[in-house]
Order: sequence, then structure tokens, then C-alpha cells
Amino acid sequence: MNFERQYNPGLEEAQTEPSQTGEAAGTSGGGDNAKARQILDGARKVFLANGFDAASMNDITREAGVSKGTVYSHFPSKDALFAAVIREDKRQQAEQLSIYDDPEGPIELVLPRIGFALMDLVLEPAHIAQTRIVAAVAPKFPEIGRAFYEAGPQYGHRRFAAFLERRAARGELVIDDFEIAAEQFFNLAQGVLFKKMLFAAQPKPPRAEIQATVDAAVGVFLKMYGAP
Repeated sequence: MNFERQYNPGLEEAQTEPSQTGEAAGTSGGGDNAKARQILDGARKVFLANGFDAASMNDITREAGVSKGTVYSHFPSKDALFAAVIREDKRQQAEQLSIYDDPEGPIELVLPRIGFALMDLVLEPAHIAQTRIVAAVAPKFPEIGRAFYEAGPQYGHRRFAAFLERRAARGELVIDDFEIAAEQFFNLAQGVLFKKMLFAAQPKPPRAEIQATVDAAVGVFLKMYGAP
């Protein structure tokens, strides 16, 4: 199986091909796509509850309410099914990041809104759980780790870098390398909140704590890149 060709979502696919889940699994037609989505929904619950290694295809078929033959007719293996779940989840997250599409207002007011929307998504318990699972299986299945990174952090960084470039063209920012600046903002906005959740040191923090962390990040970012 050519994992890279079939299940690596990539930047352009995450942005422009929202209906690829069924096609990547070798399906066609609305009925097949609906069945593939049913399988993905069941698999997602099982993977998040049990982790990758402990999740069995029997558990997945039972949760999805389909036969094992139906699962294998859409997804040739458990790792392929998990990759498809990642692909679908990242596609949905990409749609939620439409806030990058030229929000109105001065940069000092827009950045806190963008940062909060981003961190509210990143700190979702389901996203944290999926991150843990991917980190655990990536050494054995590097294609899964690469797919997760390219459709998640890399995709978000590039969209945000494009936003920063548009704002620099308006004279609000002075930036030499927009991708580096985007990565720096993401890291600042996370603070220690993401690591605390990743290692189960705390549950998802309240909105006020997320916003305070983001606001502090915005202050540092604008001191470095804000136009004089």
C-alpha cells in the first residue's frame, strides 16, 4: 500500500478537497461516502478511548454498526483507517480556521481573536488525545506522524504566515520571514497550556486563562514585529 499517496493529507488537500475521505479509502458515490463516514465516526471513538494499539477492528465494527467486511472494503488496514480519521479531523479543523481570512480591525485587536480561536481548538481534549496517539504510533508509522503534522501545524502556520504577509503589506507589521514569525506566534500563544494538557497535568483551562496567555503572546509579538 502506498501510504504517502493515499493517506497523506498535505496542505492543498486539506484546503481544497474536503470530500476526499471516501475517495482515499477507495470508495465512490454518495452511499459509499456515507458508509465510510459512519466507519470513521465509530473508529474515532474507539481510537480516542483505547489508543491505537489497544483498538481492535472488532471494536471498531461494533461501534460503527457495520460488518468487518464492510470496514475492509473501505479501509485496507487499521493504520490506514487511523490515517483517514486524522485526515478527516484535520479537514474539519481547517474549515474552523476561516478566521485567518482577512478579519476586520487593526492588528492589535485581530491577533487576540485569532490566537484565542486557535488555542481554543488546539486545547480541545479530543485534539490532545489524538496528539498523544499520533506521537505514540509515529515511530512505527512515520507516514501517520507526517500526515498529522502537514495537515495540522504546518497547514495552520502557512495560512497564518499568509495573513501576516497581507498585514505587513498594509504597513501594520515589519517581518522578514513570515513562516518563522507564524511559528513564533503559535508557540507564544500556547504558553505552557498545551504541555500541561498533553501530560495530563490539568484539564482544559477556562476561557479567561486562555485569553490571558494569548494576550501576553500578542504583546510580545507586536513588540518584535509591530510597525513603528
